[in-house]
Amino acid sequence: MTPDFLTQCIFEFIGTLVLVLLGDGVVASTGLNRSKGQGGGWVVVTLAWGLAVMCGVLIAGPYSGAHLNPAVTVGMAVAGLFPWGHVTGYVVAQLLGGFCGAVLVYAFYKDHFDATDDPATKLGVFCTMPAIANPPRNLFCEFVGTFLLVFVILAIGNEANTPEIGMGSLGALPVTMLIMAIGMSLGGTTGYAINPARDLSPRLAHALLPIRGKGPSGWSYSWVPVLGPLLGALAAALLYNCVYICG
Repeated sequence: MTPDFLTQCIFEFIGTLVLVLLGDGVVASTGLNRSKGQGGGWVVVTLAWGLAVMCGVLIAGPYSGAHLNPAVTVGMAVAGLFPWGHVTGYVVAQLLGGFCGAVLVYAFYKDHFDATDDPATKLGVFCTMPAIANPPRNLFCEFVGTFLLVFVILAIGNEANTPEIGMGSLGALPVTMLIMAIGMSLGGTTGYAINPARDLSPRLAHALLPIRGKGPSGWSYSWVPVLGPLLGALAAALLYNCVYICG
């Protein structure tokens, strides 16, 4: 039986919450002072983010399809694989899940936030900032990363790849490896947000939470990890339609 729309949104909320809890959690673990994981490095971060996505997909997949990302939802709708009437509900659920996940990370690592002096390190737990500030290039990087994410997800879900199993069951492992590959190969410039719910909502949490010694929340950059992923998803869906549907 197909779950009702409210149930689907609830699982998008839960799945995105878990994704951000574990994803932002590894950044806190490797970056904040006096954490046993401090200094774990980029490989640990990218591996954990991939596994965070896997956990979210395993939770939400059977009920909502586990988009867990407004860019994926928009891309699926543009590709004709998801009803436009459900887009707003999914996106709201994802944004709320991302916010709550970030708040839980702060509550979990509160003592370590207090022990850390560097405002940039604290902000980096919640959201992305570019290694080199160059907005057009940063936008391009987020565009390319999300284009790859959405195009490969659409390809994985194509019936030629999963004729009997389907994306909901098989999708967790390939998408996990995909997220790891994007992070390791393309994440060094912007931190590979590739998901507005993973960046915008936690950035808002950073702005609202009473974090000791925090700096600005980087709002002048915040449009890049929103617009870049949405444009990348749009381009990926259009190419998918041309190659797989019309080709």
